[in-house]
Amino acid sequence: MPLDQPTTAFLDFLRASGGKPLYELPLAEARAAMAMGSQLGAPPAEVGRIVDRAIDVPGGTIGLRIYTPAEASGVPRAAILQYHGGGFVLGNLDTHESIARYYCARTGAVVISVDYRLAPEHRFPTQVEDSYAALTWVSEHARELGVDPARVAVAGDSAGGNLATVMCLLAKARGGPRIACQALLYPVVDFRPGNAYPSHAEFGDGSYFLSSKDMDWFSSSYFANVASQAADQTASPMAATDLSGLPPALVTTAGCDPLRDEGRAYADRLRAAGVPVDYRCFDSTIHACASFAGAIPAGLDMLAFVAAWLTAHTSEASPR
Repeated sequence: MPLDQPTTAFLDFLRASGGKPLYELPLAEARAAMAMGSQLGAPPAEVGRIVDRAIDVPGGTIGLRIYTPAEASGVPRAAILQYHGGGFVLGNLDTHESIARYYCARTGAVVISVDYRLAPEHRFPTQVEDSYAALTWVSEHARELGVDPARVAVAGDSAGGNLATVMCLLAKARGGPRIACQALLYPVVDFRPGNAYPSHAEFGDGSYFLSSKDMDWFSSSYFANVASQAADQTASPMAATDLSGLPPALVTTAGCDPLRDEGRAYADRLRAAGVPVDYRCFDSTIHACASFAGAIPAGLDMLAFVAAWLTAHTSEASPR
């Protein structure tokens, strides 16, 4: 399916700007570019309260940003842990503010955005352990947050989608906090060398925002040793031998995204393992469309779809 007009206009604007691709930029400039891009997010939704917290994690501290809905409520709410995208190298609480606000306003849940430490300063599995520490903290502080610990969802886009589903694998393996459901937006789920998917070749040349060279840069920054680490299930969930017993999942992909086929393959793997799965491809757009929802209406459609799904799946505790 061809790109829709707003997505085409967005890509034309990027080409006209003459900027270098991410993988050619110095790290600080790449991070600044992502921060600039976040200005194209969905219009900031009204929420009741925003509080920044710092929590201890193995080897350091990380930030959390907690969004509470405006409406008063005397009963515990659902919670959504949001893990931001950016290839484990880019992104922070500010770059994904618009998505967090949107989820909070549209679902009525408390949204906790996780500022895990970034590569290459901190390599795998730091991001995984930071993310799990945040999940554990939310479970342990549920009463303080005004949330129901049986109605905690995880959500993430791209690298954040990886972390969200890895949290489900870890919670299962470690007997950890209960996760009601998982929402994965165009997730990266397979870093294993040699595992190419057709969409990698079809859309990875740089014409569709995310490129294969960007992904190689992210991978080499994230892993100290790609060959030995990428096959770990907490790095590449597609490498997991047993996906049974995981929480209900939503996987959304973009039709012109190098990661489209691995996202769809992961949805198929989850379904084959008996996990309830909803899958939807937004055919006419690109990777990171939800982050550019102010410029790409299909990205706003994706956010609305995800928010409705999260609302339905956190309205009561999902069975495990």
